[in-house]
Amino acid sequence: MQNMLFDMEEKTVNDIFSPQSYTGVYGFHKYWGKKPIESIAYFIQKYTKKGDLILDPFLGSGFICEESLKYDRKFIGIDINPFSIEHTTFLLNLPSYKEYSEAINNIKNNIQEKINDSYCMADNNIASHYLWENEKLIKVWLKGKNGRSRLELEPSDFDIEIISRYKDYQIKYIRDFNFFTNSRINTKPSLSIYNLFTKRALRNIELIMSEINNYPENIKRALLMTLTSSSGQMSNMVFAITNRGKVKNTKNNKIEVGSWVIGYWRPSLHFEINAWNCFEGKANKLIKALKDKKQFNYTIYKNFNSLLENGNGCFLENNNCIDSIKNIPDNSIQLICTDPPHGDRIPYLELSEMWNAILNKDVCFENEIIVSNAKERKKNKDLYFQDMSLFIKECNRVLKDDGIFILYFNARDKESWKFLKLLNEYTNLEFTGAFPMEYSAKSVVQENRAGGLKQDYILVLKHKYSKNINRDYFYNIPGWIEELPVKEMEAIYG
Repeated sequence: MQNMLFDMEEKTVNDIFSPQSYTGVYGFHKYWGKKPIESIAYFIQKYTKKGDLILDPFLGSGFICEESLKYDRKFIGIDINPFSIEHTTFLLNLPSYKEYSEAINNIKNNIQEKINDSYCMADNNIASHYLWENEKLIKVWLKGKNGRSRLELEPSDFDIEIISRYKDYQIKYIRDFNFFTNSRINTKPSLSIYNLFTKRALRNIELIMSEINNYPENIKRALLMTLTSSSGQMSNMVFAITNRGKVKNTKNNKIEVGSWVIGYWRPSLHFEINAWNCFEGKANKLIKALKDKKQFNYTIYKNFNSLLENGNGCFLENNNCIDSIKNIPDNSIQLICTDPPHGDRIPYLELSEMWNAILNKDVCFENEIIVSNAKERKKNKDLYFQDMSLFIKECNRVLKDDGIFILYFNARDKESWKFLKLLNEYTNLEFTGAFPMEYSAKSVVQENRAGGLKQDYILVLKHKYSKNINRDYFYNIPGWIEELPVKEMEAIYG
C-alpha cells in the first residue's frame, strides 16, 4: 500500500475495553500472547502522526506492525523467532482470494490421491482417523456418507500393512527438532520429529511441501502458514477425549477427537488424522478469510536505511532485539509498543520449534531473552534481568523526547519486574501509569501458570523531561493507575 491511509473511525478508550475477538486472518494461525489491536490503534492515533517511526522489539504475531502501517506510520519489527518474521510477512503480503484458491485446487489435484492412498482401507474407502494407544493401532475411523456420522472399525491386516510401507521414511525438507530438557512443555534433547509424527504423516506433509515449493513467494508463504497451522493436528499430539460428562455423572463411552493444545505432550491415547483433511480444512478457513478481507500489500524494506529514506513501509529483522536496536539512531522513535517475554510465562522459541523446523529455519536459542525451565539453556532470572536492563537502556536512547513507550507486561513474581528499577537509576524514562487489558485470545499457558496475573497490564513510560505529551489521553482510560499493578512492586520503588 502506497500512501493510502485507512478510512477508520477514531479509536476511543471504550474501544480498548471492548476488543473484537480474533477472527479471519487474525485467528488463522495459533500464536501465544496475541493482544487486542484496539489498544494499539488508540496509542498510534493519539501519540503519533503520519510518517512517524514505530518500533516493536518483540514482534510476535505481527499485529502491531500491520496496525501501524494501516495508519501510514513507518515500522521497525524485531524478533529472535524466525516464525514471527514469516507470520508478519504473511499478514503484510496476503495473496488474493483467487490466486490462493487456485493454488489449493492445483495442489489438491496433484497430490490428494497420493495422500489418500496412504489411508486407503481394504474396501478402497479412505480413513479419516486412526486411534492409537501408545504404539498399538486400536481403531480406524471412516466418515459416514453424510460427512457427519462415522464408522469405528477394528484395524485390519491391510491397515497394518499400509502403515508398514512408510516405516523407513526419512524426512527430506523438514529439519529435525532441537529440544531441551523442559518438563513444563514435555521436551527433552532426545525428542525427535519421528516421536511427534508418524512416518506416514511426515511423508504426506512433505508431499504437500514439494508442491508448495513451486509457487511464487507470497503464495508459497501463505501455503506454508497453512501447513504449519495445521501441523499440530497432523501429529501424535492430538489427544482422545474420553469420559465426557464424568463430572456431571452423565459419563458415556464415546471417544471424541481433541486437538493439539500446547507444548509437546504425547498422550498414550491419541489420534493420527488424515493429513490432507487437516491441510484442506485450514486452507478453507483462509480462503474464507481472504474473501472477506480488503486486499492491501505493504512495502517491506530489506534494510533499515531504505525504510528511513522512503515514504512508508516497514523493516523486519530476525535478530536479538538489543543488537538490532543499537543500529537505530538516537532520538528517532516516536512510539515503542511491545509485548516482551514475561519472565518464564511463555517459552516462545521452544514452543515454536515445530513450526520453525517445518519452515526449515535455524533458531538462535542462546540469544533469546527469556527465563527457561530448561536448565541446560542457563536462562535464569539474573540473566533475564541483565538482558531486560540492556533492552530498556537502548529503548531510552532511541525514543524521542516526546515519545511514548507502551509495554505489555504480566509477570507472576516481583523478581520478573526487577528490570524496571533501571528507569530511575540509568535512564531518563519514568513509569507514568498502567491500565488493565483483558486477553482477547486465551492461552492455556497464560491461564494455568501458577501465580500469574489473570490479565495483562499496559505500562506507559515516557521521558521525565517531556513537556509536549497530552496526559489526558491516559487519565481517561478506565482502570488507569499511577502505581505498578501488583502490590509486591511497591518494595521495588520504595
